[in-house]
Amino acid sequence: MAAAPKSMHRSSSRPQLDVSGAAIQGNLEERDPSILLPNQSDDISHLALDIGGSLIKLVYFSRHADHSNNDKRKKSLKERLGISNGNRRSYPILGGRLHFVKFETRKLNECLDFISSKQLHRGGIDLHTWHSPDDNAIIKATGGGAYKFADLFKERLGVSIDKEDEMDCLVAGANFLLKAIRHEAFTHMEGQKEFVQIDHNDLFPYLLVNIGSGVSMIKVDGDGSFQRVSGTNVGGGTYWGLGRLLTKCKSFDELLELSQRGDNRVIDMLVGDIYGGMDYSKIGLSASTIASSFGKTISENKEPSDYRPEDISLSLLRMISYNIGQISYLNALRYGIKRIFFGGFFIRGHAYTMDTISFAIHFWSKGQAQAMFLRHEGFLGALGAFMSYEKHGLDDLMAHHLVERFPMGAPYMGGMIHGPPLGDLNEKISWMEKFVRKGTEITAPVPMCPPGTTGVGGFERPSSKGDTLRSDASAAFNVGVLHLVPTLEVFPLLADPKTYEPNTINLSDHSELEYWFTVLSEHMSDIVDKAVASEGGTDDAKRRGDAFAHAFSAHLARLMEEPAAYGKFGLANLLELREECLREFQFMDAYKTIKQRENEASLAVLQDLLMELDSMSEEARLLSLIEGVLAANIFDWGSCACVDLYHKGTIIEIYRMSRKKMRRPWRVDGFDNFKERLLGSGDEKPKTHKRALLFVDNSGADIVLGMLPLARELLRRGTEVILVANSLPALNDVTAMEIPEIVAEAAKHCDILRKAAEAGGLLVDAMVNIQDGAVENYASAPLMVVENGCGSPCLDFRQVNSELAAVAKDADLVVLEGMGRALHTNFNARFKCDTLKLAMVKNQRLAEKLVQGNIFDCVCRFEPAV
Repeated sequence: MAAAPKSMHRSSSRPQLDVSGAAIQGNLEERDPSILLPNQSDDISHLALDIGGSLIKLVYFSRHADHSNNDKRKKSLKERLGISNGNRRSYPILGGRLHFVKFETRKLNECLDFISSKQLHRGGIDLHTWHSPDDNAIIKATGGGAYKFADLFKERLGVSIDKEDEMDCLVAGANFLLKAIRHEAFTHMEGQKEFVQIDHNDLFPYLLVNIGSGVSMIKVDGDGSFQRVSGTNVGGGTYWGLGRLLTKCKSFDELLELSQRGDNRVIDMLVGDIYGGMDYSKIGLSASTIASSFGKTISENKEPSDYRPEDISLSLLRMISYNIGQISYLNALRYGIKRIFFGGFFIRGHAYTMDTISFAIHFWSKGQAQAMFLRHEGFLGALGAFMSYEKHGLDDLMAHHLVERFPMGAPYMGGMIHGPPLGDLNEKISWMEKFVRKGTEITAPVPMCPPGTTGVGGFERPSSKGDTLRSDASAAFNVGVLHLVPTLEVFPLLADPKTYEPNTINLSDHSELEYWFTVLSEHMSDIVDKAVASEGGTDDAKRRGDAFAHAFSAHLARLMEEPAAYGKFGLANLLELREECLREFQFMDAYKTIKQRENEASLAVLQDLLMELDSMSEEARLLSLIEGVLAANIFDWGSCACVDLYHKGTIIEIYRMSRKKMRRPWRVDGFDNFKERLLGSGDEKPKTHKRALLFVDNSGADIVLGMLPLARELLRRGTEVILVANSLPALNDVTAMEIPEIVAEAAKHCDILRKAAEAGGLLVDAMVNIQDGAVENYASAPLMVVENGCGSPCLDFRQVNSELAAVAKDADLVVLEGMGRALHTNFNARFKCDTLKLAMVKNQRLAEKLVQGNIFDCVCRFEPAV
């Protein structure tokens, strides 16, 4: 595959985990084995740390090396469309990745080894000289350890620590996350995580409650504008300190896990204990409300050792969490603040703790306020320190500039990957398999106590909808790599970007989630076979194929256990995760051979199809063209039903069979409306579309016999046509890099396509030979190709390539073709221009859910401009 052009490389940068030279360090049976990946090739720009008493959090930025852009077609496109800089900023922002890593503070030497192995401390603003040693190297850090360990950093790494104020960093990190990350904030009630979308223009003021050893409550009024308005000395240190005195727990995590098996009613005095099991309804207190934490121990003739540690831990957790919740709500009420965000070491993503705080806020506010939490809250301080570097320009990044990916490692340990090198590919695969097994073990759930055995501080026990509540105290570090892609923008033709939701299928429905996980699992062996074949079927490819299957299966298992573990996850995200996982194991184009074969077969019959179309009347031709798009969309290697067809006939036989079955009315049939818009009615001649964006789907017959003839018809009518395709391969989808060659071959049989491709710069390097009798005298509009900025079967219009956003501004027709782009995503999306959605339904469940139909039903939905 040809090297990707510069803008495509940035817009489609994905986490390529370079495990060459990687190994698990120490005993494989340890809870958190140490792993080092020393051969990551990205250049480092910034490193920042938050060195706390228990954990060290690192945030560092890596970028890809620049690639020269010699793509003549892309230059021609930019010149024609007047695109000088898709990223219209007054200062440059380099594309790259934000990594999140954590270490226990007691293992500081491991952290220093990690920094040294990656030369993170030699990074700097001047990216051209970062390799050069600098005796005056400085890294940003916050937290008590920035003072405590400053000399050690100087001694071991030769760097000075630039100490940043802890509260400044905390607020700066929170502001950045809330403004830049789409699914950062969430609520947590009864074991259920719900993501909250916050308009960054309406973010302030908010109350940030940081629960560490003690508690600080910070009123945040804007960037750099905040004040600590309250706090309490009863916090995480209180819980851990009293817990250590009253139980035999040796760690904070152990104490939290104990709480899930506890029954606080044994220790706490409830309202019902005072009133004979009755509510005190006059003042709105139920019998289960805690009247006095630890109150029962006063009247019982027992020794401390007579009480179960589990019950003590839960009673402590309730007492401290409810009081923090109450004080937080009262301060929010005092200042008229609507939003309360909680973070800090005390929470760390622990489901029981979040539920307890949420119930407290709900109880004290009588349901008028909600507790909210942040996915990256463990890294607030480190992020704030990172933001303190001057001139990095990250302060006004928007959600569409950041894409979160989950390579191996991130789902289990928040990217905690360090340790010495491995030697070769054999060791790499062995390491991957061990890592997957270890990761699966780490994420095993801790059972909850049976329903009804635990009082929830009196505010009624949360009835979790699942059988478990995760007690994994590292869950807050379940974050991926944030890809910074400044060339991504919001598609300007969306009718309402704020309410746009790409995913049609709601995976929050557990039965829906289970169904699609089963589909992907059953499709796994076929994917592996194609991926291995694309690499020549070598032993190396087979081992990588097996490792991919293990890795993706582990991702699926993790999501089945906790669907919101990776943020708000829709079907589009799930399908893209599969493609990311393939690329992580260096399968860059699993269907490469199949695509080439299908392209050749389709191009061989294209000339006959075009001659047949040209012999028709205008109205008959338009219907035949739409039928052709729908029929050709049957060729989809992502559909099990369609894969079965491949074993029953050739590509041309299947296409002809599909055409014969094109009987109207279709399941969704808006063809007549589209025909009237294109051809007019009666003597009224419609206005010709100025520019059409055709979002193409699969290789082979789909684009050659379906979308190219439709594009040709629009060109014939004087409409500029831009074929929009994937930046990276996904299944058998055609890519933007592959289309020019396909068009060049098609142009050999068609003067319209040849002239349009020449005008659009697609035939800069191609040799075409128009055959006798095939020349037609049409003054054609230009035909161009633009990448969409993704490598998935689906399409999220909140994040598209900046060149696509630029060309879309003058477009007045959008054609979305294929299940992924028109059904899985965007079926309900509305646009500012005319829109035609075309797809053959190739999944029975989708057919039933979406169009109340059957497999192989057709969708032709035309929607006028909003």
